[in-house]
Formats: sequence, structure tokens, C-alpha cells
Amino acid sequence: MSPRSASVNEELRRRSRERLLQAAVELVGEHGYEATTLGDIADRAGSARGLVSYYFPGKRQLVQSAVHRLMHRTLEESVEREPRTEDGRERMARAIDAILRLARDRPVLMRQHMAGLLQAEGFVQCPEQQRLAELLRDVVARHGSQDVDVDYPMLRSLLMGAVYAMVLPNVPMSITTMRAELFERYRLDWKMGVPPDSGAASDTTYETDLSRFFATGEESETRLGRPKQ
Repeated sequence: MSPRSASVNEELRRRSRERLLQAAVELVGEHGYEATTLGDIADRAGSARGLVSYYFPGKRQLVQSAVHRLMHRTLEESVEREPRTEDGRERMARAIDAILRLARDRPVLMRQHMAGLLQAEGFVQCPEQQRLAELLRDVVARHGSQDVDVDYPMLRSLLMGAVYAMVLPNVPMSITTMRAELFERYRLDWKMGVPPDSGAASDTTYETDLSRFFATGEESETRLGRPKQ
């Protein structure tokens, strides 16, 4: 049997990493961070346990990368959904709604994510975090920012504050309250995006199947609307 080509090996490594990211999001969302071990994640992903450390320095880095992946793919899907629009205010509304829905629908996962960001290391510099930053910067630019380098960190901070308020144990703020605050800040009409009290909101509630956000095969790229290369 001839050895696998470099491109085949690279594709296998990519899929293995994707499965670990998906497994991390699923297990932390189901059982919490402390109750989830790297072994659990490897088992759910169908990977050798020693392979986890090949891709990630530790559990915190893996989980943070996994949540950033979920966030940027959710944001991308929301902003680019049909009917597509170049209206900067509508795209800002969709972006805000996407992040707030994650906080509403996945409080355990997002609570752990916020706790990880408050540790000394802060953001994990990974492709998933960088892509999320690129998407948010694009939203800010299309909204009409005159200085994206100033306005992007402000949007990021406001979204983080809203998520934190929504996932606080026992005293969470409602998505309606936090959305109203952000929409007023960015001068958006309530009917933009997907208002939580609208009929359309029923189509964007909690989903258990996250496979479309993790490209473990060519079909995942197709579902996200990307052509096969």
C-alpha cells in the first residue's frame, strides 16, 4: 500500500481537529467545564487521547477555541442569511441577535467561556478567535464606523457585558432587556434582525445538532454555502 499524500494527511488532521472542537462544545454544554475531561472530549470525537495535546496546549485553550468557533460560525450564518443584505444597520442587528441567542440558549457553555476570558491569559489567540474578530470588525465597518480600531473593541466589550449579564446564575438579565440596550446604543429599529418576541424567533431557538458549524467533511462546507475547492 502506498503512503498517503501530504494533502490527504493534512485533511485527516483538519477533520480530527474539527471533531475535537465539536465534542468540546457539546460536552461542556451538556455537563459543564469541570465535569468534562480531555479524555471525555477525545472519546466523543473518536480520537486518541494523546492527540488532543497535539492540537491544543490544554483543556481551557481547547474549549475557548471551540466556543469561538461556534460564535463565529453562528454570527456568520446569521449575518449572511437570506434575504442577504448590505444594509449596515440590519447586519449589526443580526450580529447582536446571534450573540445574545447563544447566551440565552447555551448559558452553561457561555458562562464557562466568560469565566475563561477573565483568567490571566485572556483571549486564546487562535484561528477561531481571529475569524470572530474579523467578522465583528466587518459588521462595525459596514455600520458606518469612522474608526474601526476604536469602535470594534467597544462592540466586543458591549457584547461581552451583555452575555455576562445574561448568564449570571440565579439573576440573569433577559434577552429582551439586553437587546433593547444594545439596539438603543446603535440606533437600530426593534423590528430589525430577529426580535425575540417575533414569530421568526421560533426558527432560531436552541439546536442540539451543531455539526454544520464544524467542517468534518466536504458536506459541511456545502451546508455553509461555500463551494468545494
